[in-house]
Amino acid sequence: MDRMMIKPGIGKMNRIQTLFKHKKENILNIYFTAGHPGLNNTGTIIRELTDAGADLIEVGMPYSDPLADGLTIQQSSSKALKNGMNLELLFSQIKKAREYSEIPLILMGYFNQVFQYGVGKFISRCKDVGVDGLILPDLPLYEYERDYKALFEKNDIAISFLITPMTEEYRIKKVDELTRGFIYMVSDNATTGGVNEKNERQESYFNRINAMGLENPRLIGFGISNRDSFSNACKYANGAIIGSAFIRTLEQSTDLKSDIHKFVKRILG
Repeated sequence: MDRMMIKPGIGKMNRIQTLFKHKKENILNIYFTAGHPGLNNTGTIIRELTDAGADLIEVGMPYSDPLADGLTIQQSSSKALKNGMNLELLFSQIKKAREYSEIPLILMGYFNQVFQYGVGKFISRCKDVGVDGLILPDLPLYEYERDYKALFEKNDIAISFLITPMTEEYRIKKVDELTRGFIYMVSDNATTGGVNEKNERQESYFNRINAMGLENPRLIGFGISNRDSFSNACKYANGAIIGSAFIRTLEQSTDLKSDIHKFVKRILG
């Protein structure tokens, strides 16, 4: 779990790889949907999460058909689209955020969004504004390797792929081969936002992955919502991802700065 290597095709470490080189455990990755709760909140949320002590920020690209997301994230995506969020605005917001934050930034969305924008143009824009990595759950491994791997690596954009308790060993090894950021371990839920309590089946899955000796660091996501579930996930991986619980905090917030800092403090202790 603690091994870190730079794979062929990447000449230097980007911010994600640098983080995992210097920090091996208790890594907190927080997800939020761009344009939610307000259209222009993206920069504020990035700044306050940076100041509050998050290690990674995963920014969701709002999409009309988010297949892997639970109700909370679906609703935030719908609201963000109604607010007027689009990719051009998101890129400009991230570029502005890079004036005061060097935290690793990942865009999470669906490949259809990228394809419609133009894959080469999208990757170039990511590099220009300071995006470090992408998570595209619906991008097939074979298609990435055949058509886009060289483009990602040329632009120093890390890619993270997902595995689940049902993922077969040969595919996990292929994910490990192609990943350039971290492996996203889906815990035990079909969609994001479920309650994730420790159970024997989940523990067996985590231990099975640990025993494989994979090269890439791993973060556990789906259902991580509080300090206990975060701490438990960190026993089996380098850290964890929190999304729905944070989005609910943003929805209820009357003071983003204060509430973001309180949220991170509750998770990290």
